[in-house]
Amino acid sequence: MASVKDLKKDIDVLMSLVLNDCFSVLEYNEKADEEAVLKIAADVIRKHRELRVRAKHPDGKKNPELVKKYYNQLISDSLKEADAALQKLSDEVKKVAAV
Repeated sequence: MASVKDLKKDIDVLMSLVLNDCFSVLEYNEKADEEAVLKIAADVIRKHRELRVRAKHPDGKKNPELVKKYYNQLISDSLKEADAALQKLSDEVKKVAAV
């Protein structure tokens, strides 16, 4: 397993990329629903904070197997959150493209 420091950096990069996509949609697509896209960005920021806190406080510090399982779940959750946010953003862009 990589270090917790690297894991937190990976979470930062992943969520930053999602935020970048949100702001790119706002910048280059004037027809996009600004309020909906900003809500997606706010959710990404909230999830980013939650994931960072979870990275600092693993369950079962005495048992290496539990710690490994905990961090694997954290990685999976961070990817799911990023994917869900990108899917919502994609749906917003599709609404505009259909009009």
